[in-house]
Amino acid sequence: MSEQVEALPAEERASSTKTISWRDYLELTKPRVVALMILTSVIGMLLAAPGVPGWSVLVYGNLGIALLAGAAAVVNHVVDQKIDTVMARTRKRPVATGRITTLDAMLFATVLAGVGMFVLIWQVNELTAWLTLASLVGYAGVYTLFLKRATPQNIVIGGLAGAMPPLLGWTAVTGQVDGHALLLVLIIFAWTPPHFWALAIHRKEEYAKAGIPMLPVTHGNKYTELHILLYTLMLLAVSLLPFVTGMSGGIYLIGALALGLWFLQYAIRLLIGDDRRVALNTFKYSITYLMVLFVVLLVDHFVYF
Repeated sequence: MSEQVEALPAEERASSTKTISWRDYLELTKPRVVALMILTSVIGMLLAAPGVPGWSVLVYGNLGIALLAGAAAVVNHVVDQKIDTVMARTRKRPVATGRITTLDAMLFATVLAGVGMFVLIWQVNELTAWLTLASLVGYAGVYTLFLKRATPQNIVIGGLAGAMPPLLGWTAVTGQVDGHALLLVLIIFAWTPPHFWALAIHRKEEYAKAGIPMLPVTHGNKYTELHILLYTLMLLAVSLLPFVTGMSGGIYLIGALALGLWFLQYAIRLLIGDDRRVALNTFKYSITYLMVLFVVLLVDHFVYF
């Protein structure tokens, strides 16, 4: 076994020598995160043109994007394995415990990325393939390897890679980059800091222990909560742009306002109360917010197109 496994306590070392399950490899791909990405990718596809795209684009496009996103997640496990061992929510991850070796994980990531690129180039288009690969490099390379450890603004700068799926879905259908697709990217880009900083407040001690310069660790809770409020206001404004530009209609406007104002009240409560429970609830709501916002945008599209 690896040196990492040898360094574990006896009971954890014993558990790590058990037969590796397919669930361990599935966990490496962060399936919940990928599922949310694919949701926004599908919506990007459905918004790209009137009607419903062909089944080939829907199936192969999302398969390729999911495979490359999963590959990026695997690389994240490998790069962050030392950090994962000191954080409660990540210390049982397959690479962190040594159930899957670094070499095996990287081979798995390579296969996922290779198959994903092949599927996108073969069945979709080269633009989508290369943009998706660029997102992988941005997340697994630029963000995870460098930005995450270099600056408390890591999630702001690195958030662009995670904001790409709607654009990828759009280009899979149209074969070109469109301004409306970039609006969807901008929404997720503005959403990422308040989403992640709320979790960072809740997990502040763990990030400090791991040596990760998250904003609550370097500048304190109040500073972070103020920035969550400011970014939530920015998100509310950005979320109205699809209506302002004529991309969507009244259904989306009402939904975006309602969802955004509810997000705003969480941010205000967090700033006033500095409560870790509110921080966790803000984080949880932010996931619901993004999912529902995009679903409302989709409903609006099919009602008005």
